[in-house]
Amino acid sequence: MAEADADGTIIFLMGPTAGGKTALAVALRERLPVELVSVDSAMVYRGMDIGTAKPGPELLSKAPHRLIDICDPAESYSAARFRSDALAAIDAIRASGRIPLLTGGTGLYFRALEQGLSKLPGADPALRSRLSARLRQQGAAALHKTLAEVDPASAQRLHPNDTQRVQRALEVYEITGIPYSEALNTGRAAPSPHRIIKLAAAPAQRNVIHTRVAQRFDRMLDAGLVAETQALYERPDLHAGLSAMRLVGYRQVWQHLAGRLNYEAMRTRAIIATRQLAKRQFTWLRRERELTWFDSSKPDITDTILRFLQTHIR
Repeated sequence: MAEADADGTIIFLMGPTAGGKTALAVALRERLPVELVSVDSAMVYRGMDIGTAKPGPELLSKAPHRLIDICDPAESYSAARFRSDALAAIDAIRASGRIPLLTGGTGLYFRALEQGLSKLPGADPALRSRLSARLRQQGAAALHKTLAEVDPASAQRLHPNDTQRVQRALEVYEITGIPYSEALNTGRAAPSPHRIIKLAAAPAQRNVIHTRVAQRFDRMLDAGLVAETQALYERPDLHAGLSAMRLVGYRQVWQHLAGRLNYEAMRTRAIIATRQLAKRQFTWLRRERELTWFDSSKPDITDTILRFLQTHIR
């Protein structure tokens, strides 16, 4: 594969958090004519490096990732915006004669790119503020219970702790009067025109992820995650209700800085929340069609994937 194939192929490298995707993507880039595109709803934010496990400057200079550090934490970044940005990146990479390799753990972004997106209403600031206030006052379980009453299908699919998507589902219902699960299937934009090869990298033993999550969060703390979040906490234009500030890890450190959690409780809750995120990502991936799984704990995983791709890319 000295040159990119001519059939419009793109590669998805998917997987749960702490599954080893970044190292694998970099290794593949060293041996294939690919360019990397990040598919991560956290790494888009500037100034949020430690808690997102963002590749460092040295690694990025060796293996650049598109769609990293493209917006401010005060901004809202959506699946629709990702789809537009990713399609532009794919076109640019293919124009250079190389193959786009999209890697990350945000399943909704992968699906938006592959299948297109429904034309859902934009955010309603007043309604979103009201839902956020209710979340703070009554808790995640109360919002999820309301969603179950108006949209059982979405409630079954969304974990109560996935508060951002639960709130969005309620927001769409209140604006349109249509359950979010139904609205997703109406007015869908055109699917991707590219031929997609979907790979998933994760340890075969799920408890490996649990161990890695705890070890990685401790490394983040040692690297200065609290100080990084403190700088965000002190910005007058940022608050706990923003999408960026609700990211796993940052949300718990923010609560610690606000005096609602002591240090040990913050650490424990962040690790638990990250493990729950990984579980949701596994659930999402198990629903994916035409997805080939690889054990990322195997020392020869790069060679294994290379052999697989050589038989699937023309």
